[in-house]
Amino acid sequence: MTPPKVDPEYLAAEIAADAEILKALADNGDIASIVRPIDLHFKGTQDRVETLVEDADALGLEFVEFGEYEDGDWAVDFVLEGTTEPDAMAALVKRALEIELVYGVEFDGWGCAAETGTEN
Repeated sequence: MTPPKVDPEYLAAEIAADAEILKALADNGDIASIVRPIDLHFKGTQDRVETLVEDADALGLEFVEFGEYEDGDWAVDFVLEGTTEPDAMAALVKRALEIELVYGVEFDGWGCAAETGTEN
């Protein structure tokens, strides 16, 4: 299946916003090339979120948990392994925005811990 076309301006805006997060990670000693768990968050109606969860394995995502917002939307968290190198994160965000289009959910961001290469 050909992935849907993500609006280039939307993608560029997301990548620009992520640059600040990546800078903050680097300022905290993050070594971007270290593979680590990265959380992805999506929200949407219960049926759309459940469909996304059913397809998680095929998408390379590991389901973590559901949540529910006061407005009735559902949230779902996934995790995958990756680096925080700018190109890798841009590709991850593009993939998340493609998932948004295919499943009719909203990509609600990503998160991860800084990896400094030392044991905590």
